[in-house]
Amino acid sequence: MRHPAHYTPDLLARAQRHLVAKAVAEYTHERLLSPVPDGDDWRLTSPDGRSVLRFRAEVLPLEHWLVDEASLARTVDGEPAELDVQAFVVEHAEALGIPPRMQPLYVEELAATLAAACWKLAHRTETAAELVDADLQTIEAAMTEGHPGFVANNGRIGFSPDDHAAFAPEAGPDVHLLWLAARRSGARLSLGAGLTEARLYDAELDQATRAAFSRVLSDRGLDPADYLWLPLHPWQWRKVAITFAPDLAREDLVLLGEGPDTYRPQQSIRTFYNVSRPDRDYVKTALSVQNMGFVRGLSPAYMAATPAINDWVAQLVESDPELKGCGFTVLREHAAIGWTGDVYHHVEERSPQRKMLAALWRESPAGVAGSGERLATMTSLVHRDAAGDSVVAALIRASGLAPADWVGRYLEAYVRPLVHCLLAHELAFMPHGENLVLVLRDHVVDRVVIKDIGEEVLVMDGRPVPEGVDRVSAEVEMDVRALSLHTDVMDGFLRHLAGILHADGLLDAGSFWGLVAEVVDRHAADHPELAAAAARYDLRRSTFRHSCLNRLQLRNTLQMVDLADQAGSLAYAGQIENPIAQPATRHESSA
Repeated sequence: MRHPAHYTPDLLARAQRHLVAKAVAEYTHERLLSPVPDGDDWRLTSPDGRSVLRFRAEVLPLEHWLVDEASLARTVDGEPAELDVQAFVVEHAEALGIPPRMQPLYVEELAATLAAACWKLAHRTETAAELVDADLQTIEAAMTEGHPGFVANNGRIGFSPDDHAAFAPEAGPDVHLLWLAARRSGARLSLGAGLTEARLYDAELDQATRAAFSRVLSDRGLDPADYLWLPLHPWQWRKVAITFAPDLAREDLVLLGEGPDTYRPQQSIRTFYNVSRPDRDYVKTALSVQNMGFVRGLSPAYMAATPAINDWVAQLVESDPELKGCGFTVLREHAAIGWTGDVYHHVEERSPQRKMLAALWRESPAGVAGSGERLATMTSLVHRDAAGDSVVAALIRASGLAPADWVGRYLEAYVRPLVHCLLAHELAFMPHGENLVLVLRDHVVDRVVIKDIGEEVLVMDGRPVPEGVDRVSAEVEMDVRALSLHTDVMDGFLRHLAGILHADGLLDAGSFWGLVAEVVDRHAADHPELAAAAARYDLRRSTFRHSCLNRLQLRNTLQMVDLADQAGSLAYAGQIENPIAQPATRHESSA
């Protein structure tokens, strides 16, 4: 054991300054805190009056606070004091609405977020200019911010510093998945259309590995035909080995060993990309760490229907001429496995123990890019490197396009198909940065590919869907349906991109939102048959409900959303002005 080298006063100070700025910006955006003017600055005072935070900021549409990190200054009892995001949260805990029993865990998630930030500051040295031409996995590992709106967004409660080095996506480690044999009588393998068990395992494991796994079972006097094979996160074994000790002792579960392929963890931390064989699937595994409002397990019950849901969504997308014309596609989760042969599946339905042994296989994006094309996570568009330079600015410069033209083409690829899915199919995704893969040509976004379908997709008007897919259909009130654009797209992602472009002097925020409005209007003009749906949604209404993400996590950082009733779990802060409510004039600043 040794003191982590990246835990230094200098790196901590930099991490604290960034996270305090983010906390001020996002908690104020969600109307939890109310800074007051102080000359040319703003001031936030703790309820007891002892701690005062002063800073400069510009307020953009959607109440987006661009806080000048360098200007942040704190005093306690009138004396200069270090910036401290944990102290900041504790000081304002009542206003933030954190239940007392949740405060220690939320503050611990902030500590873990700071720990990860210190590591990234010490090790992630790629510049924005270098990432412009980098490959998908280099970009994936270089991302430092996670979800841009969440303050405590790198919790990973359960990881040690060594685990971080071994399994965190920003560490870019080589990982070999473990494999378990699960007795068929207590396991379920769900397969998508055209896929068989033999084809799945043949595609994901070479013949020598399959033979070796079978020998492990045979050498124990067990019949390999009685078992299915389940991939396991290496870290998860330490939980499984104890929590499922009786199942292991009964040989209902048998550890087979490591697979030979090398994987890299993705931003979502429990998903792996096969770098030995990029044509092979992503593998998403259960991981019992607390991270950003959830324990990151996987439910076998949810996994059972996942391939059927993905097949249905993929067929719908592929058969729609508008979506096809946009190049909008999905990466199907076409196989899933879960273990339910344990005692935990006879007790509390929502217990985390029921989500410790499951996995799914998702199509790889490796074959998506054609000649002259490059892939990147959409998160990269809101990434700044250690020097503060943005990837989006570097891409625009490399493309040779005017900023408004570059952004317009990106919005056509991203916003237009999502608007169409809403109006034509009442279909909503969870289209945040991690869930979209950009396909770029000549440094310009040509089209997007969406992933993470099974747990996120929703048909919102309660219409009948095929048998086995009914989980995705629910009756949602119209105002909430529209939030799949207003909140998930505009507030959740585009707000941050608009802020970066504005701060970098590339495109002012008003012009940015004018471009978004133009995409909505062009779609309406091209689809008069959807006029009734467009009127119902009224995407350019003057205001919409202010749905707040941090409020969810602050309210219950153990489980911020009930996946069985996501719409009913939302937290609101009144109405917020819609930045695309009125036609906006395009005013482009020089690049």
